[in-house]
Amino acid sequence: MSNETASVAALYRYPVKGLTPEPLDRVRLAPGETFPNDRAYAIENGPSGFDPAAPRHLPKANFLMLMRNERLADLAARFDDGTATLTLRREGRIVAEGSLATDEGRRAIEAFFDAYESDELRGPAKVLHVPGFSFSDVAAKVASLINLQSVRDLGQRIGTDVNPLRFRGNIHVEGLTAWAELDLVGKRVTIGNVVFEGIDRIVRCAATNVNPETAARDLAIPRSLLELYGHGDCGAYLRVVEGGDLRVGDAVRVTS
Repeated sequence: MSNETASVAALYRYPVKGLTPEPLDRVRLAPGETFPNDRAYAIENGPSGFDPAAPRHLPKANFLMLMRNERLADLAARFDDGTATLTLRREGRIVAEGSLATDEGRRAIEAFFDAYESDELRGPAKVLHVPGFSFSDVAAKVASLINLQSVRDLGQRIGTDVNPLRFRGNIHVEGLTAWAELDLVGKRVTIGNVVFEGIDRIVRCAATNVNPETAARDLAIPRSLLELYGHGDCGAYLRVVEGGDLRVGDAVRVTS
């Protein structure tokens, strides 16, 4: 990899687990924390046993998610930090809106998903949120890095363009050699003035098979990774060691 040329190409957060990303120009990160409001909310798919008074990590199967509920990709979601208002659009039209900080707003969103996902729900939809808790796929509070050259390499091998948003990462990086991100585990990664530690490779699931533009299951990403590379990984989880501001265009430097 070339530390001189690697840089941040894009930043994203996912305020509601399973829904569409929001691009960011910059973000302020704190040690040991996720992107602010990343996976801060989830839509419970029937009773999960989640206790807001004692929140703990639960498998993603307890929530609406792209791996099983691909029609979520048809919804364009926007979250307003100031009012906690979630706006859902489909084909450009607002189909649901409500402040997730109020009972009325949560009921409006829950009622929408009760109807929209009626054939895939195991019980009433419920908005879940605990301040400071992240409904990530992993228990650790992390940011996820996607190497765009790895995504291109995969696309070239399977013979089609692969949208990097399939991998639902926080930090898209340009300038690394393909699959260099898999070697970040145990290394320090400085991006701008934020210092991370690579803690794990990201094993991909069937959510990546869903086209984020069409909501169709049109690829077999996990199977292709295994067949082509002998593993199912794409991307790396990073833990914030020293906080600071992260911006699009920031240089990426890796040290042992």
